[in-house]
Amino acid sequence: MAGVSDAGYAIPTPIQTEAIKPITKHRDVMGLAQTGTGKTAAFVLPILNRLVTCRKSGIRTLILAPTRELAEQICQEIKTLGRRTDLNCTTVYGGVNINPQFQKLKRADIVVACPGRLLDHIRRHTIDLSRLDALILDEADHMFDMGFLPDIKSILRHLPKRRQTLLFSATMPKAIKRLANDILQNPVTIKIGSTKPADTVSHAFYPVTQDLKTDLLLNLLDNTEARSILVFTRTKHRAKNLGKRLSVYGYRTASLQGNLSQNKRQAAIDGFRDGSYQILVATDIAARGIDVSRVSHVINYDIPSTPEAYIHRIGRTGRATRSGEAFTLATENDRDMVRAISRMIDAEIEQRTLPTFSYKPVPSSPKRKPRRWSMKI
Repeated sequence: MAGVSDAGYAIPTPIQTEAIKPITKHRDVMGLAQTGTGKTAAFVLPILNRLVTCRKSGIRTLILAPTRELAEQICQEIKTLGRRTDLNCTTVYGGVNINPQFQKLKRADIVVACPGRLLDHIRRHTIDLSRLDALILDEADHMFDMGFLPDIKSILRHLPKRRQTLLFSATMPKAIKRLANDILQNPVTIKIGSTKPADTVSHAFYPVTQDLKTDLLLNLLDNTEARSILVFTRTKHRAKNLGKRLSVYGYRTASLQGNLSQNKRQAAIDGFRDGSYQILVATDIAARGIDVSRVSHVINYDIPSTPEAYIHRIGRTGRATRSGEAFTLATENDRDMVRAISRMIDAEIEQRTLPTFSYKPVPSSPKRKPRRWSMKI
């Protein structure tokens, strides 16, 4: 409670209200919750309470996360909420020297790990999980998207059978549902805000042809009073190239994609968080773990592949009662996804055009006819 007070928390979020009690009672939990709902504290607080009241040596809690950024974010929250305790949390992930992790693991009570590097430690016998009594899988759907499911299954074979297991996911694809059925024992299911974005977010679609997307984006940026903009692309190659082009046009821009070193990834995130970069261009996978509370705009340069992914992207703006805007550049091929997103959020999303923008084809494509189309649904 002292850590809660120090962190400035006053009123629990819905998922904290519903999850803390069953976790405290050592029940398995399946939580369906978007990013920004307070789910980290929902599992961290009861875990810390248990470790403080029942002291034993060794690693007692293991938290699996899909990215290094999310692992660091979780560990930092553990340190914040547990600052009045002497509990020790450490992170384990790839892209950095493995040797310094050996000594830290010997002193750890809680380990927050990415699956690949954790398996390295298990195979090297440099981590002892025999005293584990709680396993948490955070953002399980994105671990599945990143291909970690085989690694997770391998890790499970090395954990004690008698343990508490918590699984949190924004969506529930079939593979994650099967995993939950296999590893959770009579779980309490908690579903919080998984179908609609926050009321503080306004949405708009901008119909455009594929070859005019970048020009329209630049026009949007010129006509938008935006403080902090997160731009999503479908591929890391496009994220890199778009980031370079925006920089050429004078925008303080960083790109976040899978080929960056850990130091460069962290520098991009830190720069976006402190305002050094106005725009961060990222893929869905690279953006996992980004927790920047003051994002004013999310722009989908490429429409997401599922309605759930749209909700997850948009969840990064309009947080903590702040207003936010979500713009999506949509081509004619995106009609079906536009309809699916509208059905999921149970609202017809406004369709906009920019009167100052020329929707004529680019000069290099003289044979292509100008196309302005409507996405009425």
